[in-house]
Amino acid sequence: MTELTVLAEGLKFPEGPIVMPDGSVILVEIARGTLTRVHEGRNEVVAQVGGGPNGAAIGPDGAVYICNNGGFQWIEHNGRLYPGEEPESYGGGRIERVDIASGKVEILYTHCEGQPLRGPNDIVFDAEGGFWFTDHGKTRPRERDRTGVFYARADGSSIREVIFPMEGPNGIGLSPDERELYVAETPTGRLWAFPLSGPGLLANSRGDRLDGGRLLPGRSGYFLFDSLAVEADGAVSVATIMDGGITTLSPAGGAPEFVAMPDRLTTNIAFGGEDMCTAYVTLSSTGQLVSLPWPRPGLKLNFAPA
Repeated sequence: MTELTVLAEGLKFPEGPIVMPDGSVILVEIARGTLTRVHEGRNEVVAQVGGGPNGAAIGPDGAVYICNNGGFQWIEHNGRLYPGEEPESYGGGRIERVDIASGKVEILYTHCEGQPLRGPNDIVFDAEGGFWFTDHGKTRPRERDRTGVFYARADGSSIREVIFPMEGPNGIGLSPDERELYVAETPTGRLWAFPLSGPGLLANSRGDRLDGGRLLPGRSGYFLFDSLAVEADGAVSVATIMDGGITTLSPAGGAPEFVAMPDRLTTNIAFGGEDMCTAYVTLSSTGQLVSLPWPRPGLKLNFAPA
């Protein structure tokens, strides 16, 4: 196991890390319902958003855009925190915009073409300022939502479901040239690549799916996929739960890599630092944000603060 630096503890199921220029990290605490800034051992609330804030990204206007899954029933076991089924307080999923300076929260989307968003999960902006996001859905005692992948405008003017159906879509990212979209499915442990012809548009191509999606070669064994981050060379690093770690897959093929972490709910990875060779990882059941040196630079996200 790689030596880790613990940047924060006592977080309530952290995810969605955003690395800021001053060395701080803005992330969500899903169980606390907050957008939080971690800096020099302090955890400071930026905004109270409620529900279940999940994936987060900086948009073209400098605000933080959040996929809010609507919340979970929470399970505590042996000092660790685990998300469960849809809670009684569930009021639907939504996409939110948060002004970092004031903490003001604005709801942008709750529906798409009459269908309610169920459990928005992760988000990535393209160079044009639009964003892709996954809807992971919610689970109830004997049923689970069928969900997909959406493309929307940051001004709240347009939202479309582009890919449907998928099995619990979670992490999402774009290739360096933005010609492919990567989507991780949680329950299947699969990573899909979808060729794009433009912003928000799938290319008319053949693949393993009817919509052109192709399956990237993966690992063997039992594991689930969570959020992901793309490296500068195009490799995709996916937070992996159950066996706990980071799985790196290459769209061009080649053997997968795996870096173990000390939490079976290793949920998110983001890259930062001057050379983009520092990985920031959320260890969610134990409430930690950690960092570690990464052997290759990560891809700098569109609109990431300089």
